[in-house]
Amino acid sequence: MEFGPISADTATGAILAHSIRLSDRALKKGHWLTEEDVEALKAAGITSVTVCRLAPDDVPENDAADTLAMAATGDGFSRSAAFTGRVNLIAQQDGILVYDPVLLDALNRVDEGITFAALPPYSRVAARQMVATAKIIPFGVPKQMLQAACPKSPLFRIAAFQSLSLGLIQTILPGVKPSVLDKTDQIMNARAASLGAVQITPVRCKHSEDDLTLALAAMTAEKVAIITIVGASAIVDRRDVIPAAISQCGGTVEHFGMPVDPGNLLLLGRIGDIPVIGAPGCVRSPKPNGYDWVLERLVAGLPVDGPGIMAMGSGGFLKEIPVRPLPRAEAAPKQATSHAPCIIGLMLAAGQSRRMGKANKLLENLDGKPMLRHSLEILLAAQIDGVTVVTGHEAERVRQAISDLPVSFTDSPDYASGLAETVKRGIAALPESADGVLICLGDMPRVKTETLNRLIAAFDPTEGRTICVPVHLGKRGNPVLFGRRFFAEIMDLSGDTGAKSLIGAYEEQVAEIVVDDPGVLLDLDTPDALRMAQNR
Repeated sequence: MEFGPISADTATGAILAHSIRLSDRALKKGHWLTEEDVEALKAAGITSVTVCRLAPDDVPENDAADTLAMAATGDGFSRSAAFTGRVNLIAQQDGILVYDPVLLDALNRVDEGITFAALPPYSRVAARQMVATAKIIPFGVPKQMLQAACPKSPLFRIAAFQSLSLGLIQTILPGVKPSVLDKTDQIMNARAASLGAVQITPVRCKHSEDDLTLALAAMTAEKVAIITIVGASAIVDRRDVIPAAISQCGGTVEHFGMPVDPGNLLLLGRIGDIPVIGAPGCVRSPKPNGYDWVLERLVAGLPVDGPGIMAMGSGGFLKEIPVRPLPRAEAAPKQATSHAPCIIGLMLAAGQSRRMGKANKLLENLDGKPMLRHSLEILLAAQIDGVTVVTGHEAERVRQAISDLPVSFTDSPDYASGLAETVKRGIAALPESADGVLICLGDMPRVKTETLNRLIAAFDPTEGRTICVPVHLGKRGNPVLFGRRFFAEIMDLSGDTGAKSLIGAYEEQVAEIVVDDPGVLLDLDTPDALRMAQNR
């Protein structure tokens, strides 16, 4: 790879290292310079630019990130499209993130330009949560280094939570308030429900070896998957009441104690194939503790044994400390979890097709089906979180043509007043969860799904990319992705300009996504354009 300043005359085909603002355009870092760009630079009096040129054996950053992420990904993930050398791994289901940190460290030691970051091993994750990211630091990396870094088998996987039945036994000593026991039942039931498990009717018995043995024997006969015992008194020895009752039932005590605080006094036993957890007293609180770590792994079908528990000390100090005085119960709702942004596709299908004559262009035949159906199928195949179609002109006919597709509808009664009214109707119909909207035109049926995914992958408000625009052969096209921060301004638009009028006002927020996709410039809004597409 070559890097450094060169004459603008020789910059065609090079990768721009630093963004340059011209009077009529912004050339962003990472942009592959075209002949038109070079002429614009020279016209602006810029004679030298800092660029990167890849060597023949270098793999461009996006291709390298794609390759690395694909090699590292196992069950339970989706991958974002590559952008600026980054691919995010997104959990598709609730469960536990599983990987060997030694292998991850080895991957990151291959080359300084090849990196992979992840949540800690055995982290509990939720569907749609971003859990890891592959990032190529330079604009390209040697193919040999990339091959050496790629795991021979998937590095990451999600162990999904299973729908299991859980048993709960509480032991009682004189003086224990029924309200405490009832509250514990509720908290433990909520724990089970949060994992997708079901807690059977809780059992209570005296805090004695004989009574607990009878209760355990009865519960194991019900074939529950996991049994938890919350004792009226904490376990202090392997020969205490709870471990003794496990042994009396023919079970074994596998481990006592854990390097997690709160949660130190946890006991793990087994009766046949059923794990039995002697829970520490902290489980009576909903705050996270060592018991949660053990239960989560068991519900996810992961093995838990003595050595596994003894390895939980790293990160196992969960108590509040003076430098972090806010209680977890209060802090938890405010802690942000990194989730994939919720992007809704908005298909505009309300227009009158004035340039098409009497025909409704969206319903015209293209390759055996209505043009609008092509556009929607492409959108539905993208990494989108829902699609809303805005109808207006011939609304009933339009809806009938796509009635079997998984989309929602909203109507624009004032569609004749201009495009802005249609866009506003669509924005008003979006769910509150929407972080952004991909505004698509029904008469652009040749856009590639890959292009839509690249726009979605580029969207990142924290990095100033809140408007994502496709660019082909130096020209901006459609569709365009807008972040939620612009929804209010879109609702103030009028006339026939649409939301694109915001792009010029917020150039610093615009990410131009260069795509090899002529479909972003092709709208079939005249009879001649439609005939050409039909004959192609």
